[in-house]
Amino acid sequence: MSAARIALVVAPLVASLAAQQPARYQERDFLTRIRRLTVEGRRAGEGYWSPDGKRLVFQSEREPGNPFYQIYTLDLGTGDAKRISPGTGKTTCAFFRPGTDEILFASTHADPKSKEWQDEELAFRASGKERRYSWDYDPEMDIYAYSEKTGALKRLTTARGYDAEGSYSPDGQWIIFSSMRDAYGRTLSEREQKMLEENPSYFADIYIMRADGSGQKRLTNVPGYDGGPFFTHDGSRIVWRRFDEQGLIADVWTMKPDGTDQKQITDFGSMSWAPYEHPSGRYFVFSSNKLGFENFELFIVDTQGTKEPVRVTYSDGFDGLPVPSPDGSMLAWTSSRSGGSAGQLFLAQWNHEKALDAIRQAPPRNVKGKS
Repeated sequence: MSAARIALVVAPLVASLAAQQPARYQERDFLTRIRRLTVEGRRAGEGYWSPDGKRLVFQSEREPGNPFYQIYTLDLGTGDAKRISPGTGKTTCAFFRPGTDEILFASTHADPKSKEWQDEELAFRASGKERRYSWDYDPEMDIYAYSEKTGALKRLTTARGYDAEGSYSPDGQWIIFSSMRDAYGRTLSEREQKMLEENPSYFADIYIMRADGSGQKRLTNVPGYDGGPFFTHDGSRIVWRRFDEQGLIADVWTMKPDGTDQKQITDFGSMSWAPYEHPSGRYFVFSSNKLGFENFELFIVDTQGTKEPVRVTYSDGFDGLPVPSPDGSMLAWTSSRSGGSAGQLFLAQWNHEKALDAIRQAPPRNVKGKS
């Protein structure tokens, strides 16, 4: 066969194979003008936007005498940070309430032993010993609403067990959160008791309540950790992370606010978590260790879960907890890219059009058990 004939046969085949390959992207395709927002303290993270896009509320270890996270607001115009949590105990997961001066967060400051735990942790760190960072799911964690105008703090949950990871609906009328109260509200079997000691997150489920703390209702009821819930931009669905019973594999799921119509969005064979919807309603941004157990990167996936996720970040270590700005033009996330294992808050311009293009070109989702 002549060279010309071979070229005529091979060229269409090569073009076809190329069309089947996922498009290659680099971090700069999606993120530009990357800058670090927080420098104070040992670590910081989980930055969530105010509805007007002018501030973030986040958690940071920076208080003298307290080795645990406290909650701060950050003015993006001035760079000023202000602590809004009590300063004692542990805190996590803050969120602005739309249309009001309130900010919710979870805290253990009401625990009489909170100062004791602080002193013990400080002594451990002073000894020079180190341990792998992990979240302890403190059963004294409860959700509070803080008024920026008056400084008043209202307790919204009182059930025994970890209540945290809360966020408001777009109209500010509802709160969704994760709770492990089921493990403390009934008699556990021997197997369950062992699980509570070794992996308490196994008992976490998604709950919903009104903004004043009334009408608390359980939405999920399956073995394994359900957590990190957020409403979509129009309030029509909830997106969250669901772990398997062993706590090693997680995927992105969505459901209606009444707990029905639960749908799996990713089937990534890894720990995929911290999903948050872009305000366009077209895709979710989330974090996954698909590329290595210790290497978390950001990915995007269409909101219907019909496509394979597309990689966004290319930095060793941790990139996670992504949150697009209210207008969709920027992305705040937590990253260890500045060095070390502890994360800090970062901010970048977000290329929405490139994200849409990447999702369009992504291959169909490969569902386990199906060819």
